[in-house]
Amino acid sequence: MKEPSDEILMQKVADGNLDLLKVLFDRHHKHIYNFLHKMSGDSMLSEDLTQDVFYKLIKYRSSYKNGSFKSWLFTIARNNLKTHFTRNHQTHESIDVLEYKQLESQENMHEDYSHLQNALNKLDATDRELVILNRFQEIKYEELAEIIGSTSGAVKTRVCRALKKLKTIYLENI
Repeated sequence: MKEPSDEILMQKVADGNLDLLKVLFDRHHKHIYNFLHKMSGDSMLSEDLTQDVFYKLIKYRSSYKNGSFKSWLFTIARNNLKTHFTRNHQTHESIDVLEYKQLESQENMHEDYSHLQNALNKLDATDRELVILNRFQEIKYEELAEIIGSTSGAVKTRVCRALKKLKTIYLENI
């Protein structure tokens, strides 16, 4: 039997069936956490913000209008991260100048991966966000366009340019 799509599940959640939120959470919480962690470099903050994203999903469920669930969810995550850094500007820099911090994990011990992290760190925040969402989270250009409020053609161009910058930076540091 085929699993129901995220959009069908979210519509049922919007209609009041909150039990189905667990399925959506299980499917997507790791993706949201990974995105927030790659953008902030702070695991505790990423955990808190991930929980907050799903809280907001419940709170604003009636605003879901049958679009792409993944786009809607990442828009909430993106806005949540921006709001956090705007409200806490005394202790954190703006998300636009936030450096991608090198993460301490076993995966990062691999030299090639460290070079990639360093290269990502040198991209500006908007380019880094596009690369992370498109390449690491596998979000399609159409969905990315919806998330950032642009056209898919413009997003494709911006991602291509960001990847060229990343390649140049990566190759300079080898």
